[in-house]
Amino acid sequence: MAQNKIVVRYQDGRLVKGFTDDFFPNKEVFHITQLPPAQAKPIEVRVAELKAVFFVKDHQGKPQYNDLKDFNAPAATAGRKLKVVFKDGETILGTTQGYQPNRPGFFLVPSDPQSNNDRCFVVSAATKSVAFV
Repeated sequence: MAQNKIVVRYQDGRLVKGFTDDFFPNKEVFHITQLPPAQAKPIEVRVAELKAVFFVKDHQGKPQYNDLKDFNAPAATAGRKLKVVFKDGETILGTTQGYQPNRPGFFLVPSDPQSNNDRCFVVSAATKSVAFV
């Protein structure tokens, strides 16, 4: 099974970088092998404790880069445009093909094609507001 490069953000602010091969949006638990790769067993992650799971291009990220906060970036977008505001104040803009308020979470593709995030799984309980734009 393919390994996904991810960054996990917990609602309490913790951050874990690593790889997973068993994340599914309808499962309550998955596992992550932390960076740097070690001989240790993967750790168990409970989705209910998370803010979001970010599927990233690179674990280093772009610390000096601020993602664009609009839809003016020239990118082929599929799905509906959303503005997500998390309880911690962070805002993400992107598109989704599967947002439903009564679900535990949904995938979002960032509006900025230069973002380090390919997509993210937003945990609904960690959001302050979600609005179509």
